[in-house]
Amino acid sequence: MLLGTLLIAKALDLVFHTYFFLHRHFVPNLTIGAPVIESLRKHTNAYLDCHLMVTNPLDYVEPFGKAGASGFTFHVEVTKDNWQELIRDIKAKGMRPGVALKPGTPIEDVYPLVEDEVPVEMVLVMTVEPGFGGQKFMPEMMNKVRTLRKKYPSLDIEVDGGLGPSTIEMAATAGANCIVAGSSVFGDPEPARVISVLRKCVDEAPQIS
Repeated sequence: MLLGTLLIAKALDLVFHTYFFLHRHFVPNLTIGAPVIESLRKHTNAYLDCHLMVTNPLDYVEPFGKAGASGFTFHVEVTKDNWQELIRDIKAKGMRPGVALKPGTPIEDVYPLVEDEVPVEMVLVMTVEPGFGGQKFMPEMMNKVRTLRKKYPSLDIEVDGGLGPSTIEMAATAGANCIVAGSSVFGDPEPARVISVLRKCVDEAPQIS
């Protein structure tokens, strides 16, 4: 199940952003993996951003790197003992490291990963519980985004979950510059229009200082 495709608007200035979930162990359902990335890479130069909801992300770094993944985002909740090794492995395989956190995880848990000598380059704030599409957006998660943006002005901050035309402004004004959307795009008869709305809102959001 391909849950999302889209769009990084400011910091990376990419036209097309493809977003994947690999569900295994961390959440109950398994979707797609490295073979799909490899197949897609043969047909596109797009940024392939892979969000792995797995308990053992180290096991997937090599196959995803070989497959042509651009970004490799792991969960902070399952990497408290080996995140430094993981980040170094991700970068060594030519991918951009990112870290995700669930709604119930304190934002402070990612600070060491952002401030390390070899840091993650993106933080993904989940605005729904991971594992299933079509969930309702949690506006209270925007406090995490605002906190991150004020603490790390140049950091790429991604938000995922329940994002669409009715919620994008909250995310963009909070300081998110990387947006993931699935149901709101694929469930609309005019997906291109939805993508345009989302991108425009992020591009025009006021800068937080």
